[in-house]
Amino acid sequence: MGTSETCSITDTKLKRIAWLSARDPDRQFDSLMHLFNKESLAGCFHELDGGKAVGIDGMDKAEYGRGLDAHLEDLVARMKRMAYRPGPVRQVLIDKEGKPGEKRPLGISNFEDKMVQRMVHKVLESIYEPLFLDCSYGFRPGVGCHDAIQALWRYLYRWDVQRILDVDLARFFGTIDKQVLLAMLGEKIKDPRFLRYLARMFKSGVLAEGELRVSEEGMPQGSICSPVLANIFAHYVIDTWFKETVKPHCAGRVALFRYADDMVICCQYERDAERIRGALAGRLAKYHLTLNEEKTKLIPFGKHVGQNGGRAALDFLGFTFYWGRSRHGSVIPKVKTIGKRLRQKLKRVQVWARTMRHRYRLPALWAIFCAKLRGHIHYYGVTFNLGMVRAFVFKATKCLFKWLNRRSQRQSFSWARFRLFMQAHPLPAVQAYHPLYASQ
Repeated sequence: MGTSETCSITDTKLKRIAWLSARDPDRQFDSLMHLFNKESLAGCFHELDGGKAVGIDGMDKAEYGRGLDAHLEDLVARMKRMAYRPGPVRQVLIDKEGKPGEKRPLGISNFEDKMVQRMVHKVLESIYEPLFLDCSYGFRPGVGCHDAIQALWRYLYRWDVQRILDVDLARFFGTIDKQVLLAMLGEKIKDPRFLRYLARMFKSGVLAEGELRVSEEGMPQGSICSPVLANIFAHYVIDTWFKETVKPHCAGRVALFRYADDMVICCQYERDAERIRGALAGRLAKYHLTLNEEKTKLIPFGKHVGQNGGRAALDFLGFTFYWGRSRHGSVIPKVKTIGKRLRQKLKRVQVWARTMRHRYRLPALWAIFCAKLRGHIHYYGVTFNLGMVRAFVFKATKCLFKWLNRRSQRQSFSWARFRLFMQAHPLPAVQAYHPLYASQ
């Protein structure tokens, strides 16, 4: 039996698990470890990116692949006799998106551990994806941040919202209680070997600055399993609680929109919003999570604010939601790039142009620059926001032009010549890749 055929069998089994979970939300699964076989792990090997950073053992995909059959046979044998133990995670600090000067830890696992994590991710996703609620958008197949943005916009467009609770969780990934999470997983998963491997993964520790640290709290960001595990935790702690407990006790309409640990709650009445904020703090404390009190705020966002010319703004997933006028004069919700985020991105373009102007010839430099612009346009190309995107493209291009002219003592380009160059090598087109009015 070939590798692809056996992988197909494993995929079929995973789909069967997902079907059973969707059909019976209370179903328990007591046999999962047979899914960790040589062929399924080989599939995980081929799915992993070989260009990623290596763990503390220094082994990359190319080196592991040179003896792939022997490595996989040894790994499966160790897993069968419960001899496999995940290695510590190497921690590096990277810049926080949108927060200059702040760092966040990123965990880098050994390559073999990444393969096992990939398979664990597939199993957990098969079991829990059918159970996740529609309010959850982060790190899920088939949905993403633009789905959350569109859903929130449509809700604001359709329903009356007096208050929005903008929730900020303090160190969500870093404060997840691993024992509580294991207990949650144990309610549906009854395979003791699978749970033991999860426990070992949680206890593998983090190697930071030459010191091994093992904590009962926190999921290492960067682990392949962390997103689905965090979603499972948030599903039980926040999503189901909101649906089953909060909604029935509110006087008006309320709705939750969550992307990982970024979430907003729309409330028809101010009183409901105040009660939810108090109850949410208590709910999170029960599971050792906390609100960032400085950043969690109640925002007046009723349509009357826009009608009276007032300013109401909500920042969510890189966009500012605000009230504006349609072409027919009606007050409607609109979105635009967060101003602070736009300025930070332009600063990064400035740094990149200054440091890279001597490393590449113009055609290669221009290709990289256009790829960066294309990524920005694909993310921020949303209805109502094309003006902000065009402004970014123009300012970024002017920035590159400035630094191209500083590659030598004499001016390399006049603006007229540069425009001729851009006509021959056009910039990426600005368009709405994510229309908010798209039919459901």
